[in-house]
Amino acid sequence: MPYKEKEITKIFYSIGEVAGRYKVNTSLIRFWEKEFDIIKPSKNKKGNRLFTIKDLENFDIIFRLVKKEGYTLDGAKKALVENKKDLTLHNDIKRSLEKIRSELMVLKSAI
Repeated sequence: MPYKEKEITKIFYSIGEVAGRYKVNTSLIRFWEKEFDIIKPSKNKKGNRLFTIKDLENFDIIFRLVKKEGYTLDGAKKALVENKKDLTLHNDIKRSLEKIRSELMVLKSAI
């Protein structure tokens, strides 16, 4: 039976990893953390921010609204409040599609 590598998922991400994911400076991540209530990283004993998967999902939404769709910060905040249910549904659908895609890739490699 062929060896299958398990997908490794992290529980926490550093601010550098988050900034690298979006190709922005860490200062922008800290700024968005202050501006948006939905970003709530934990901090370790040294005070380093530890972002969760949920934080990354929220950054995905903020990044899309501000950087791709051109919302102002106030506009993005209003959109988050008004469309929270729609955005959550969008993320759920996105996760489901990504899961289906990964399962199809596994099936494709088995053929």
